[in-house]
Amino acid sequence: MLARELISETVPALKTSDTGVQALTWMEIFRVKHLPIVNHREFLGLISDQDIYDLNDPDEPIGNHHLSLQKPYVEEDQHIYEVIEVVSRLELTLVPVLNAEKHFLGVITQEDLTKVFSNLSGMQHPGGIIVLEMNNNDYSLTEISNIVESNDARILSLYVSSSDDASKLRVTLKLNITDLTSILETFNRYSYHVFASYMSGENLDEFYQDRFDGFLNYLNI
Repeated sequence: MLARELISETVPALKTSDTGVQALTWMEIFRVKHLPIVNHREFLGLISDQDIYDLNDPDEPIGNHHLSLQKPYVEEDQHIYEVIEVVSRLELTLVPVLNAEKHFLGVITQEDLTKVFSNLSGMQHPGGIIVLEMNNNDYSLTEISNIVESNDARILSLYVSSSDDASKLRVTLKLNITDLTSILETFNRYSYHVFASYMSGENLDEFYQDRFDGFLNYLNI
């Protein structure tokens, strides 16, 4: 999924003539702490609520405010993972999107990203979860997929994360079935270490909440 597909249709841009009061009002309405400043289609910068508070004159036009951030943005063809990295690294509540000519297209909010993360994780689809742990050089997506599909199941989402042991990694699989018995037996037969598995509704809810909390922490929410 690319940045252009995540652009909000509701969050407005500020003009340099808008006041700090107007900016803070919009920030409260849209539950963000940043807003872009745009002149026609030219992106001038990103102002934060703290920038406005620091000036201590909310009636002053936005164009007279000092911006603590430079001009953070993502390009329209950047992948969602790159967008998430920028938002997390700069602790933004939204990030502007520009095209190849550096024209302003809109913004992507933290709320947009959390909704898409839910879809990418397959949270809205019924199914079980298997977490495998293996040596870094033993990872084979082809073999893992073959094992799942040989048991008449499909992988809805997959992601790789680091393990407590630096020489190992963990592969989390969201599948389209809840009865994982035969798949777990096959992984064991192929000498895979099943670190964890989740089939019941209660365990799945706990797993999803843990992953979602981790994502929100990554975004510094």
